[in-house]
Amino acid sequence: MLDGIDGRAHYVALPVGTELEQFPAGAVVEARGTAEMRAVDKTIAGLAEGGVYRTDHHLAVLRAQPARGNPQETVAAHVRRLEALRRGGLVERVAEGVWRVPADLPERARQLDQQRLAGGSVTLHSHLPIERQARVIGATWLDRKLIGGAADVTDKGFGGVLREALRQRANFLVEQGLAERRGAGVVLARNLLGTLRQRDLDWAAQEIVKETGLPYRPVAEGERVSGVYRRHALLASGRFAVLDDGLGFTLVPWKPVIEQRMGQSLSATVHGMSVNWEFDRQRGLQI
Repeated sequence: MLDGIDGRAHYVALPVGTELEQFPAGAVVEARGTAEMRAVDKTIAGLAEGGVYRTDHHLAVLRAQPARGNPQETVAAHVRRLEALRRGGLVERVAEGVWRVPADLPERARQLDQQRLAGGSVTLHSHLPIERQARVIGATWLDRKLIGGAADVTDKGFGGVLREALRQRANFLVEQGLAERRGAGVVLARNLLGTLRQRDLDWAAQEIVKETGLPYRPVAEGERVSGVYRRHALLASGRFAVLDDGLGFTLVPWKPVIEQRMGQSLSATVHGMSVNWEFDRQRGLQI
């Protein structure tokens, strides 16, 4: 049972293969009953000329635009989506970097996603109850809610509890110098999530240094790092994998795809909380 931000209780059946233990009591989750069109599919369809999408064309378009991340990583993410759609029989890989796609790809891809949902999906947004998120150092779900707005939150039931937690979080951010009051509102600092996440990582890294004696190697934006996946650390900002390269360790956003690869050598390229995991070059990139 889920307490909704609309003030009502919702009974949700877990998708096939999902265990209840994945969602701690009090955790923040999102349940969806239907799949929506993905922006990545719309981009692929929009860039296709004569039903053909080319990675070199996409790369040229991105490089001609104002800097918005790494163009190569953006194209690589689209290729991973195309590979998934190819396995679903929706697109055809004609040659390296060349794909034949249907004109109605976004809708057909949505239908494929809907079939894979098997009745719905439940996503974990934070393992921390909102009461604990109110005064922790880290990029929390409450922070994302403050940034995105709370117009969909009622004053009833859990909605009322959430509004109070958001008020407390705003007060905490003001205390930390990460927000300021202007009239009846609160203005959040620029790059709030990045600043909170970095403070969270710095604290966690210090604890691991004390425990292991290994030096900490922070990951720069867009940097590729490699090491043996030793363990994971559960922080207010989310779960992070600890990679040990023999000379030190790094903290990289964890993804379910690496769960079965404990003790193996992995590589990752990090952009904020987005990460591209690389296992075996013959197997390609995973996210």
